[in-house]
Amino acid sequence: MPVEFIGMIGTKPGSETFRAPGPIIDPDYTRRFARAHEDAGFDRILIGYGSGFPEGSQVAAYAAAHTERLSLLIAHRPGFVAPTLAARQFATLDQFTGGRVAVHTITGGHDTEQRRDGDYLTKDERYARTEEYLGILRRTWTEQEPFDHEGEYYRFEGHHAEVKPVTRIPLYFGGSSEAAYRVGGKHADTFALWGEPLAETAEQIASVRAAAAAAGRIDTPGISVSFRPILGATEDLAWERAERILEQIKGGGGGAFWSAKKAPWRTPGQAPENVGSQRLLAAAEKGDRHDRALWTATAKASGAGGNSTALVGTPETVAQALLDYVDIGVTTLLIRGYDPLDDAIDYGRHLIPLVRAEVARRENQGSGTAGSAAAEPVLSGAAR
Repeated sequence: MPVEFIGMIGTKPGSETFRAPGPIIDPDYTRRFARAHEDAGFDRILIGYGSGFPEGSQVAAYAAAHTERLSLLIAHRPGFVAPTLAARQFATLDQFTGGRVAVHTITGGHDTEQRRDGDYLTKDERYARTEEYLGILRRTWTEQEPFDHEGEYYRFEGHHAEVKPVTRIPLYFGGSSEAAYRVGGKHADTFALWGEPLAETAEQIASVRAAAAAAGRIDTPGISVSFRPILGATEDLAWERAERILEQIKGGGGGAFWSAKKAPWRTPGQAPENVGSQRLLAAAEKGDRHDRALWTATAKASGAGGNSTALVGTPETVAQALLDYVDIGVTTLLIRGYDPLDDAIDYGRHLIPLVRAEVARRENQGSGTAGSAAAEPVLSGAAR
């Protein structure tokens, strides 16, 4: 089965290592960023969600208008838009883009961040709402006759959406708590995890599959794992670059939003509320380096507020590290860099082709053993 690659775009330059001046939306940069991912061979791009971010579905529509085949993964928090309206919004965009829409459900793991958009439910209540919400999305996309719904969080009568998706809109789902496993295991086409060591990732995959079975599913959700690859032409150059990135993060190069002390998902002196961040920090406490190439120092420095663990090495080393995760059941790889635009270009030139070639080789030969990688490439851009 081919491996899916997902990138992530923003509407202005910036990351944990630097913050560019200027308005929050730079249309030219957004267009170039989306096109760079298409040219690099990514399957999808994720458009993130935050209480102060530009609205994701509009960013997705803009990116779609300037690309031809690249699919869109729109991060979405249930609770701020009625599910019947959200279903029509996504279906409408899916029609205009020729079936390129997917939805990444983020229930929300930070009370402070949720309240910025007016949500005062507890975490358990949020997951209960998400479960009801996703069921309504699916019904709205598939029901051919008007239907009623009366649940704990939503109630309506005679709803019928004339606009339907081109095909089934994939639902991605993020989280690491037991509630996330339960809800995502029931509804997700792909369950998204942050980049932990192999053993811990295997444990999470087992939990997701068990939750899917408990929900009565006969299929199993795909598994996505997220990383921040740091490439170099040699191992030494990759690690030199990694140490520079770490110092930039520690120095607050990305501004207050990315500071481990000032980040909106952290209360000073307290552990993060969400289980995913807690897990990343726990892995970092065990050591900076894990398995073939996993580096957790970046997660610790940034407060582990999201996809923040790195894979460090030559393209061959990082490709083999990604394949290690494929070997334990991962179907989707979400990769983004600390120099986001240049890194996306380099991933397309030097990393993605290595992984795709090895997966294809295995499929052709029916082999479960990774082969040797191609000869060392010459890196361009930020990876030099």
